Amino acid sequence: MIPIVIIGGGASGLMLASLLPAKNAIVIESNSKVGAKLLVSGGGRCNVTNEVLSSSNYLGDQDFISNVLRQFDQNALLRWLEARGLELVYQKNHQYFCPNSAKEIVSVLVKDSSKQTILLNEKVIDIKKNNDYFEINTTKQIIKAKAVVVASGGLSYPVLGASDLGYIVAQKMGHRINKLAPALVGFTLQKEQFFMKELSGSSVNNVEIRVGQKSCIGDLLFTHKGISGPSVLDASLYWEKGSITIDFLPNFRWKSIIGSKKNISTLLPLPKRVIKSLLEHLNVPDKTFDALTKDERDRLFGLQNYSLAPAGTFGYNKAEVTKGGVRVDEVDSHTMMSNKVDGLYFIGEVLDVTGELGGYNLQWAFSSAYVCAEALKLN
Repeated sequence: MIPIVIIGGGASGLMLASLLPAKNAIVIESNSKVGAKLLVSGGGRCNVTNEVLSSSNYLGDQDFISNVLRQFDQNALLRWLEARGLELVYQKNHQYFCPNSAKEIVSVLVKDSSKQTILLNEKVIDIKKNNDYFEINTTKQIIKAKAVVVASGGLSYPVLGASDLGYIVAQKMGHRINKLAPALVGFTLQKEQFFMKELSGSSVNNVEIRVGQKSCIGDLLFTHKGISGPSVLDASLYWEKGSITIDFLPNFRWKSIIGSKKNISTLLPLPKRVIKSLLEHLNVPDKTFDALTKDERDRLFGLQNYSLAPAGTFGYNKAEVTKGGVRVDEVDSHTMMSNKVDGLYFIGEVLDVTGELGGYNLQWAFSSAYVCAEALKLN
């Protein structure tokens, strides 16, 4: 009988396999290679983690998240990678990337996890719990194991083999699943904002998007489908339905253009193509600020408080992650084991924990894998 079966050869599954004693686990991966999603993340360079890390960077139960991150934080991860010859590069927004490409971190994980058995092109069809062991039925065989770790990820990037397997397994074992939705993804637009599609290819630096009590700051990109860019992707994490508010001019002071003889489109720190389109949409003439009527000025001030209700998102094909998942009140944050089924563990994206942009989701994958590994070593 195999001690441990790990379902999924992504970031969390490979990290777990790397941390466990040799010949202690089987990793079952449905793709022809492991780490497929890792290879395309961060534009192919893989944003691994972030210097600034706390539970506030995540959507989910804050206590649960804090308990896990505390046991293996960004500094522990950096030390672990450095010990294996991979020194990450520090970039803007406190982010850490691979020096050259995502292949570097995948190579580290593949090398360290090779001490386990890796099964490729093999899918899990069903799992049963029989007294003190699990029976895992795959497309090729039946495997018996003392423990099963679900590290199968979410629904994002179906082209890379993403599936709902983890949620199906969880539900079969009595777990509840919180509502699933694409996250870190662009927004589609209502008819009123269709003019933004005509700005496709243009971008605005450092806008602020407010979703409820959450503020998301970063660039905004106009696309043929709607709006995207870092600020929008982060906003999608917290958006359910209804309106968001965009400040196209954070920290801009209107007093700075009083008395100027130049037209507004020249004075505002926005791309000329963008500001002209926004002025037309707001029905504000492009003339000097002093020449505007009170009503025109009020509409112009709307650039710092522009409300729109997204029609939806670009969907799972474009989403970097899936929010929602296995309820964490049914999982032990000190072991990652199910509170319902002994020997059943959940790590990574399959759980209802989702991070913002900036390396937070990979950090979660590695942190949860570490906690799980420490618990399995004791059993």
